[in-house]
Amino acid sequence: MSEGQKFQLGTIGALSLSVVSSVSIVICNKALISTLGFTFATTLTSWHLLVTFCSLHVALWMKMFEHKPFDPRAVMGFGILNGISIGLLNLSLGFNSVGFYQMTKLAIIPCTVLLETLFFRKKFSRKIQFSLTILLLGVGIATVTDLQLNMLGSVLSLLAVITTCVAQIMTNTIQKKFKVSSTQLLYQSCPYQAITLFFFIVLSCMISVSVNFSTFLVIGKTSPVTYQVLGHLKTCLVLAFGYVLLKDPFNWRNILGIMVAVIGMVVYSYFCSVETQQKASETSTQLPQMKESEKDPLIAAENGSGLLSDGGGVGGGVGVQKTAAPVWNSNKDFQA
Repeated sequence: MSEGQKFQLGTIGALSLSVVSSVSIVICNKALISTLGFTFATTLTSWHLLVTFCSLHVALWMKMFEHKPFDPRAVMGFGILNGISIGLLNLSLGFNSVGFYQMTKLAIIPCTVLLETLFFRKKFSRKIQFSLTILLLGVGIATVTDLQLNMLGSVLSLLAVITTCVAQIMTNTIQKKFKVSSTQLLYQSCPYQAITLFFFIVLSCMISVSVNFSTFLVIGKTSPVTYQVLGHLKTCLVLAFGYVLLKDPFNWRNILGIMVAVIGMVVYSYFCSVETQQKASETSTQLPQMKESEKDPLIAAENGSGLLSDGGGVGGGVGVQKTAAPVWNSNKDFQA
């Protein structure tokens, strides 16, 4: 199996794990909060992170992955920022209507696209932008009901969107910059996130291990925007399972919104696949040209050596010693 096929299988596995675990934990938490009356969402999230850290520590002890320490300031800042973003999202839900909270979550994708474009010079084609627009429209129709505004809630929502976007972009950037895996980054940042929040319920926490792991895995293998697209797929599945399992109210707006959102996801996935294939084709086309350009100096060197060594006698037939052919040292190729 080629490296490309292994990467694709790993990405599909990460996306699948993220969807299954996230939908499961939302259904579990929803039943926990609405049925059993446990309303301490931030405390619950804190314990999720603690249990994730303990699980990864056991995995480290079993030598399932290698501990790779790196810049402690980057880890601390990243962990605290992640914890703050979760806390702000919970506060946004507490101080706003459900409809406005859903609008806050929808704003994360365009904000992430804007930040990556401005600060990382990442380009999103018009096709990708179009598919994201369809996705956001569908999720908006399905989830946004009332839009009751207030100053404090609006400020909290704005801060939640910014911190969440930055935290998710950092998740991707730190893994690439310090060459650490999703497991290594999650293991080192979990304690800071847990200290920022702090909470625990057993069943919910066990599911949260795969949620947190798959989040870092998906963002590391794809991008923050793809992760957000996946997140809205989870929203649609949560709505459907909520209706089937918890008998939540469901109407034509929910069905229409979910259908539109799914169309947006399919279009987004298609355009991403096409662009990836185009990039791979361009790379494969450039490789032979690069190899050919590397061979040219060798040919030139060989021709040059032939001209030098063919020199005849000079001045009354006195022969001149032939010049040795120059040797091409491949160890010095392209060195500064």
